[in-house]
Amino acid sequence: MADHVRLGPEDVDLVGRWVWTNGAMHGDATCERIKEVTANRLRELGRAEGGWSILYEDPEDDRLWELTYPQSEMHGGGPPRLTWVSRETARTKYGLAG
Repeated sequence: MADHVRLGPEDVDLVGRWVWTNGAMHGDATCERIKEVTANRLRELGRAEGGWSILYEDPEDDRLWELTYPQSEMHGGGPPRLTWVSRETARTKYGLAG
């Protein structure tokens, strides 16, 4: 798998942005990276807030990640955000054991 799809120790908060190109709005490179890593690298562990927050685990290093859409006023919740979260936060918000 390509290195750009991996989440390294320097990655703690990936924030996507919508960009206009040739008269159309689409996700930037960070949006694409979030899409790839959540589809092909991370393992989903749970959902909260009606599915708008999703908890993932990286099987490579056991770090936990939360996918959110913080610009909820935008269509589809806006661009994605993937943030490292502590196990304590995961236990509280998602009921994660351990």
